[in-house]
Amino acid sequence: MNPNAEFDIIVYGATGYTGRLVAEHLAQRYGVDGEVKWAMAGRSADKLAQVRDEIAAPKDTPLVVADASDAAQLKAMVGRAKAIITTVGPYQLYGSDLVAACAAAGTDYLDLCGEPNWMRRMIDAHDAAAKASGARILFSCGFDSIPFELGVYFTQEAAKAKLGAPAPRVKCRVRGMQGGLSGGTAASGAATMASIQKDPSQLAVMMSPFGLTPGFEGPAQPPGTAAGDDPDVGPVAPFMMAIINTKNVHRSNLLMGHAYGKDFVYDEMVMGAPGAGGPGFTDLGSLPGGGPKPGEGPTKEEREAGFYDVLFVATGADGRQVRASVKGDKDPGYGSTSKMLAETAIALVNASDVKGGIWTPGAALQGRLVDRLQRHAGLTFTVE
Repeated sequence: MNPNAEFDIIVYGATGYTGRLVAEHLAQRYGVDGEVKWAMAGRSADKLAQVRDEIAAPKDTPLVVADASDAAQLKAMVGRAKAIITTVGPYQLYGSDLVAACAAAGTDYLDLCGEPNWMRRMIDAHDAAAKASGARILFSCGFDSIPFELGVYFTQEAAKAKLGAPAPRVKCRVRGMQGGLSGGTAASGAATMASIQKDPSQLAVMMSPFGLTPGFEGPAQPPGTAAGDDPDVGPVAPFMMAIINTKNVHRSNLLMGHAYGKDFVYDEMVMGAPGAGGPGFTDLGSLPGGGPKPGEGPTKEEREAGFYDVLFVATGADGRQVRASVKGDKDPGYGSTSKMLAETAIALVNASDVKGGIWTPGAALQGRLVDRLQRHAGLTFTVE
């Protein structure tokens, strides 16, 4: 962690759709110079000042000008913070230099990435440098994949208490969800497809549940690509986010020394038959023109009306089960994600014992992140 930092956290991309929500959460909950010292960063000082006023942040909220394409500005920004929260995506287009700068400087880095092909490249390129400098690099600190990665952790803690050991098999079943996509999510999906077309070798990372566990390949996993009948919950259908979440869950297991075992099996599905009015989450493919434009997303009313309810079913070696759930009080992708990202950054800054490297949020922060998200981010973790 950067010991000479002026700020605990700099929110980079604060004028964008999600970055603005992160800044708004920090302003409303922490002010500007209280428990958390933070600043807003982006390409334009004028736009930053405008957003600061629109979200009713204090007039003395510090503003930092930095452009993703200007290495000197990025380096200067990284030198001023203990942690950088970045919402400037697609990360494979705009994030690589920032990860490199943080890994070199010993500054923590957090993002909302759901781009596993790029994440794997960053792990291969910068994990050693981050370990050497003490920088903690955390990808996927939003709806992908915190409720799933931490949901498995929480369920396994319950399994250890009830069954005497972690469960070798956990199913994730999305019971209910209402939310929408922003233009940033749409752009990330498009960038990933373009990158794979340019370099087909990336497809192997995308298709493998172990794409983010270099050097480790676990047992065959359920494909989750077809509707079916689950004896534990009834009809199930494919879940669009499983392709990223499952990778983060297996990486988390690896980083915790295979706390769930080397033969751990995990999959994600949505409860209900396809087309039966099940959990509502917009599919990019169904949107005219591929979805909203960057900077666009759900209205405040839509974010407030959103929610999610995710069930985890852990089955022990002897067949006994533990069930747990994770619920969120806002739309998953934005209202809830912005709070998760901000609170994970605060938890990380306060966790001086976590060593440098490229982590998952759950493996790095474990139970203390569960506690913080329940206190400050509207999440509920429950053994059922």
